[in-house]
Amino acid sequence: MLELAGIIILGILAQWVAWKFKIPAILPLILIGLLVGPIAAEFLSEDGSKWIQPIYENGRGLFPDESLFYFVSLAISIILFEGGLTLRISEIKNVGPIITKLITVGVMVTFFGAAIAAHFIFYLSWEISFLFSALIIVTGPTVITPILRNIPLKKDVSAVLKWEGILIDPIGALVAVLVFEFISVDAGGEFTKTVFIEFGKIVLFGFTFGFTFAHALNFSINKNWIPHYLLNVFSLAAVLGVFVLSDNFAHESGLLAVVVMGMVLGSSKSPYLKELLYFKESLSVLLISILFILLAANINTDDMLLVYNWNTVVLFAIIVFLIRPIGVFLSTYGSNLKLNERVFISWVGPRGIVAAGIASLFGLKLTKSGVEGAQFITPLVFMVVLGTVLLNATTARIVSKMIGVFLVKSEGILIVGASQVSRLIGRYLEDNGRHVVLIDSNQTNIQLAREQQLEAINADIYSESLEDNIELNDVGFLMALTGSADINKYAIEKFSEQFGENGTFRLISADEMDNPEKSPKEGLFSQTDDFISLTEVARKFPEIHEMEIKDRAHYETLIELTNKDADIIPLLVKDKKGVLEIISSHNKAISKIERGYKLVYLGKPIDQ
Repeated sequence: MLELAGIIILGILAQWVAWKFKIPAILPLILIGLLVGPIAAEFLSEDGSKWIQPIYENGRGLFPDESLFYFVSLAISIILFEGGLTLRISEIKNVGPIITKLITVGVMVTFFGAAIAAHFIFYLSWEISFLFSALIIVTGPTVITPILRNIPLKKDVSAVLKWEGILIDPIGALVAVLVFEFISVDAGGEFTKTVFIEFGKIVLFGFTFGFTFAHALNFSINKNWIPHYLLNVFSLAAVLGVFVLSDNFAHESGLLAVVVMGMVLGSSKSPYLKELLYFKESLSVLLISILFILLAANINTDDMLLVYNWNTVVLFAIIVFLIRPIGVFLSTYGSNLKLNERVFISWVGPRGIVAAGIASLFGLKLTKSGVEGAQFITPLVFMVVLGTVLLNATTARIVSKMIGVFLVKSEGILIVGASQVSRLIGRYLEDNGRHVVLIDSNQTNIQLAREQQLEAINADIYSESLEDNIELNDVGFLMALTGSADINKYAIEKFSEQFGENGTFRLISADEMDNPEKSPKEGLFSQTDDFISLTEVARKFPEIHEMEIKDRAHYETLIELTNKDADIIPLLVKDKKGVLEIISSHNKAISKIERGYKLVYLGKPIDQ
């Protein structure tokens, strides 16, 4: 009981540490597992026993006989299903040629390059070498996001790394599962016609069961045959059922079935998909926390000594400094990315949770089957995972500054609220060279913004999803333009440090408009205009104009005019170089006004 409770407590504690210090969760999870497992057995325990003993031996342990093997299989099936849910075919089409090449050309380079390196460095069989290379294809958003969260980068660079991690997760898992199943159909190593037939059966049943039951589950959900309160647990039961059923029809086809099931369901248009994904993400966090402490604790000192040599260093160096750059440079050839941006993408390639989890499962299975060289799979993959995560977590910020991709000043603008006013302002700012992102919980507003070619995110500011969005790393200005004073104030309080380092602004409330002495320092545009007046002006005159300023006195006259005329609202000042400065409600933010500057305003044209 103590060991089981300890695993859960330590796992969640590791997740908290990862969140607190903004590091990939896999790092503290594996380190804790190694500490309570092989390290404790070797250096900390008086009797040489592990503090947490995953397999029941000598009167203690958590899982008797093959129970650990079954638990890992079921846990990995749920994690892979959740990974499959995140992949939508439509997204692959929309992310651009660079990412498409990274998940095709880049995958092939890693698959063949790492296999050749492992074969000739560790003298592993080709089958085990290709399984190793398939397992280290995966990067994953859970390791990329924490590393890049606090590194301001160009949107294109962040987007490439983010989408590569999201899309390559299920693809890498699928490749690894296929290679493993090809090996497992004949552990003796003689790949005859019978072996290919068995492999064909695995692929056939895996794809058939995954595709069929995904559509069946989606049909049942859409027909409301499943009550809402049972939706998540019913889906969980369906995933486990498909895994076991497919495995019974064709041994080892269960993992393939759940990956395909997740991909098919993720590409559907089910209204409950987001809710289902949230549940699976929460469950995956718990399972991953338990799983990786168990798997790391289950490693023995002898397993670690297998890779405690210079061959491991050479293999790691080839993967990081040769194979990854070749894959990235081939995938980005002819793109608009600069050389330093391509170098940085080459440098950042940490392997993720799916790689380590599947490696442990496959290592257990193949070692038990007596496949030669299978004992190298788990320690080698764990070495690559820990090595790349540590390397990138400690050096990504330094490297970004050294090669010149670190944004010294974040000029992007995050607008909270995507109403007509926000869309007009956002479109003007975008046309003037600023990266603008609008967020709103109203799907209609988001759709209208996207129709105007604006980047818009359907999100609730009370959730934490925005804080994990690495594509917002170049945002340095925050403008809260919603109709709710409470939401605007909350947005400023919550996100000013992360997204408003260069300026945070919000619309004033009706109470602040009636009491000028209450005007906040972050108030926007004018003391006489709130959301209602902005909306009314935007309805009558949906245009943003520019008017050249002669001098400071002329500017003051124009501001006084806008205060008197309810149909004109000042927004920005544009200098001779096109640099924009936001006007505050108390008109004290603009420090310099010269001839040639322009007043940017919303409403009816000002008579010259």
